[in-house]
Amino acid sequence: MIRHIVLVRFKSEVPRAEREALFAELAELKQLIPGTLAFISGPNVSPEHPVTHGFDDGFWFDFETAKVRDAYLVDPRHKAIGAKLVASAEGGLSGIQVFDIEI
Repeated sequence: MIRHIVLVRFKSEVPRAEREALFAELAELKQLIPGTLAFISGPNVSPEHPVTHGFDDGFWFDFETAKVRDAYLVDPRHKAIGAKLVASAEGGLSGIQVFDIEI
């Protein structure tokens, strides 16, 4: 299984409702991409706030295999939502961190 973790440093002017709407769009992909096992999203609740470096929101997908993850990455729906995320992130791509781990 692959856990695809994404941390986002949203621009300060992006309201919580807009962030949640983006996460809701991502959640829909779980039903649309076969082999997607789980989706979790939300705000960072870590007490170690100084070391979060402003990455105060995040999400993850669990995929059955790397092949499923790779299909997600090229899916046009993912690319469209990803473009919205980049536009909402502080500094564009530099406001997004991605980390995949094999479980």
